[in-house]
Amino acid sequence: MQAAVLYDQQDVRIVERPIPEPAEGEVVIKNVVSTTCGTDVKIYKRGYPLLKPPHPFGHEFSGVISATGRGVEGFHEGDRVAVHNSAPCGRCYWCKHGQPSMCESLLFNRGAYAEYVKAPQRIVQLNMFRMPKGMSHKTASLLEPFSCAVYGIQNCPVGLGDLVVINGAGPIGLMFTRLAVLRGAQVLVTDLASGRLEVAKAMGAWRTLNLSGIANPVEAVLECTDGHRGADVVIECTGSLAVWEHSLRMARKGGFVLLFGGTKKGSVLSVDATLLHYSQLTVKGVFHTTPFSVSQAFKLLEMGVVSDKDCVQHEYSLKELEKALLEHASGSVIKNAIIYD
Repeated sequence: MQAAVLYDQQDVRIVERPIPEPAEGEVVIKNVVSTTCGTDVKIYKRGYPLLKPPHPFGHEFSGVISATGRGVEGFHEGDRVAVHNSAPCGRCYWCKHGQPSMCESLLFNRGAYAEYVKAPQRIVQLNMFRMPKGMSHKTASLLEPFSCAVYGIQNCPVGLGDLVVINGAGPIGLMFTRLAVLRGAQVLVTDLASGRLEVAKAMGAWRTLNLSGIANPVEAVLECTDGHRGADVVIECTGSLAVWEHSLRMARKGGFVLLFGGTKKGSVLSVDATLLHYSQLTVKGVFHTTPFSVSQAFKLLEMGVVSDKDCVQHEYSLKELEKALLEHASGSVIKNAIIYD
């Protein structure tokens, strides 16, 4: 089979590899669609400290089971499946205390940019789903990022009529937009790309704000709120430290700030202690997702809450992966699809 391997920063190669064989509890999936992701773009551009190259590349995909290992229950060859890329152990301190996203042995499955992908037993048991007839493989490939947005919104106290500011209209920010709208919120989305903000409007945003060229983003957002008081909830989805700091100052007194976008290693957040204390802000960081949120995300995908029509623009072959990633990085698309014959 052909598979993408990242050898170094900005050095991704398509290589020949044996088609994997499933061990006990595992399945092998013939890939139909992989989707590009902002995390993949970051890893391609600057590497990832926990991954030593060369390593398999990609983590969002959907396909058809081509082989099952001994002991697999509930799945058969020919099943169309949506597959998450991780699963917690269920045994460590954090799993037992209801925080599986902090699992000390969280299993990540990488290598979704390939003609075949093997799903480990833990993922098969916890985070793999048989697709209904009406669901496209492109939509199913959104399971991983959408489950992260579902987990994030589950951590936010968004009430009916609340003003929610979402900073960043990438895939995750747009998914947060749809989920906040469904919770009955008045959603304001900020970004630097007008095309992405148009998609935010289509996802139900009350208002969008292009911050390109705006010297004071905080003031621009505050002017959109009643009495200049700030937002009830602010959700940061860019991974930019500057936007993290701006987000804290966009919330009203007693407001809630979710810091979701991952920053570069070594980033240090500067917080105005007076603001934090006297404005009684609640600030929370959230990482990744949980099996419960994955199952809820799959149900919402089945309901059509988010689909590939919202997020996936262009199609490329595996040999064109680098082109697809660079287009994603430019901000001119939300996501691209890698299609396999």
